[in-house]
Amino acid sequence: MDFSGKTVVLGVTGGIAAYKACDLVSRLRKKDIKIHVILTKHACEFVQPLTFEVLSGARAVTDQFNRDFPWEVEHISLAKAADVFAVVPATANILGKYAHGIADDMLSTTLLATRAPVLFAPAMNTAMYENPAVQDNIAALRARGCLFVEPACGHLACGDTGRGKLADVEVIEQAILDALTEKDMKGMRVTVTAGPTREALDPVRFLSNHSTGKMGYAIARSAKMRGAEVTLVSGPVALPPVDGVNMVSVTSACDMRQAVIDALPQSDFVIKAAAVGDYRPAQFQDDKIKKHDDDMSVALVRNPDILAEIGQKRRDDQVICGFSMETRDLVENSTKKLKSKNCDVIVANNLKVKGAGFAGDTNVVTLLYRDGTREPLELMGKGDVADILLDRLLALWKSKQS
Repeated sequence: MDFSGKTVVLGVTGGIAAYKACDLVSRLRKKDIKIHVILTKHACEFVQPLTFEVLSGARAVTDQFNRDFPWEVEHISLAKAADVFAVVPATANILGKYAHGIADDMLSTTLLATRAPVLFAPAMNTAMYENPAVQDNIAALRARGCLFVEPACGHLACGDTGRGKLADVEVIEQAILDALTEKDMKGMRVTVTAGPTREALDPVRFLSNHSTGKMGYAIARSAKMRGAEVTLVSGPVALPPVDGVNMVSVTSACDMRQAVIDALPQSDFVIKAAAVGDYRPAQFQDDKIKKHDDDMSVALVRNPDILAEIGQKRRDDQVICGFSMETRDLVENSTKKLKSKNCDVIVANNLKVKGAGFAGDTNVVTLLYRDGTREPLELMGKGDVADILLDRLLALWKSKQS
């Protein structure tokens, strides 16, 4: 996702978690986002403005009456510049001010002047956060369309344990990126599969593969950011859930088939990025299989072909995308799959190509289309592959609706 040219105005208020806003600024700058930081007087007691100036590359604003800058009505100019206005951390004080229209410092004044989406990441003592007055203010701000990143539960600086800890910086970063993303898939329903399947031999062992789910999770995250309603059918992976999507956890290929078939009628897009096991043991052993002197053999049976079944049951207005991983004859084998499974697009990659395949954060793929078109993509991050793939699938979907 390209965020260059986007501007975030970041308000920092006087809480102990103010130092974490430094990491947030650094992360956003790495995505070529322009950052303007406004600190309250109390925030300056925790983190010096110079720190934010070095990290953001811009003057940190602290005083609405400061005259040491080229003349402009600064709170208005910053309010207009914002594509997203985020307050991290957000104290009970700033929430109360904004909820009741109070403008008595630079941050609260600029907040009231902006028309950009406003996002709060509250952080405070548990008792303060749960106070009915604070909760009423939060409810009022939500009703007006403000976005919130819920505080986490944990050990707080005051010594208490409970809800009120600032959410992880990466969670706040993702919420800001979501708010910056054009919602060109709003109202659309996307089903994505990800990860491996496991086929149990006995209570101890199973057959599986090396899929980590990173590609499918990247697609689900990108679709959600673009406004789609996403169902992510995931095999067993070590990845955190994608916030804001409907997570359906499965284990076996049969489990995954049922989840996908259930979601198919409501889906505008089905993107099968999972590495589904082709075979499963013919019989599950209730007890652990013991070693024998002779070689052990295991009878296998074919698993259901989920993509082929989708291809048979699909509607003409749906977009179906499959994935094909090969170690040789990439285009030939993937083209056969495209035709036999009745897909619109196959995402093909070769496991032997450097930067492609399982586990890594990059991929090298070729998009194959029904009309015979091939679109090779260079080495790039899996998030970038997801963005390009969704661009192409969205264009196909629109062509089907006309």
